[in-house]
Amino acid sequence: MSPGPLVDPADVPGWLSGLVAATADLDASALTRVRPPGGLPTRPAAVLMLLGDGDNGPDVLLTRRADTLNSHPGQVAFPGGGADDSDDGPVATALREAEEEAGVRADGVRAVALLPDLYVPVSGFMVTPVLALWEHPSPVRAVDPRETAAVARVPIAHLVDPANRFRVRHPSGFTGPAFAAPGMLVWGFTAGLLAGLLRLAGWERPWNAADVRDLDESLRAANAEVQA
Repeated sequence: MSPGPLVDPADVPGWLSGLVAATADLDASALTRVRPPGGLPTRPAAVLMLLGDGDNGPDVLLTRRADTLNSHPGQVAFPGGGADDSDDGPVATALREAEEEAGVRADGVRAVALLPDLYVPVSGFMVTPVLALWEHPSPVRAVDPRETAAVARVPIAHLVDPANRFRVRHPSGFTGPAFAAPGMLVWGFTAGLLAGLLRLAGWERPWNAADVRDLDESLRAANAEVQA
């Protein structure tokens, strides 16, 4: 499946139509500077960028991975994961993973666009972000606490608030975007993809990119908020 709209942008709510239209002819460079290594194998994966019209306006579904996992413990992510042989493309992968991780009912979700495949060096995954509209929201939960610690619908208004945007510095020296969400610190691949989504949709507000914080300290602050 090629990147771009899967539906007519005029056939989705007005607040989403511009974002769907913006996925046409979109190049991966608009979302990441990381390029896949030539000649090396990658593993297909997909994530579900699920947007709904919530109590506080449009929101997005995020999960926090269990602290006991070997891969990316405690990180905030979009529901998603590696493709199974039985999956019929990235949309099927994203919907299956969202059901397994957060209890999302696939029959209430409408895939509206595919973003370009993005390479994740740490895992070797080639990830297809699936943009979807939550037409009939279902209750969500951490289905398996051994894999998912928390699930939350985070309002877009919260994410674009300049007070909740900054950058974090990893011990390796990497510096990237971050978002403070209730009880969560969004950073890494997910924060980069989320920042790109807000920019494409025209929702981004001016924020202080010079505000760079230590990653470990920011994670401790988010965990303290959960425990309070």
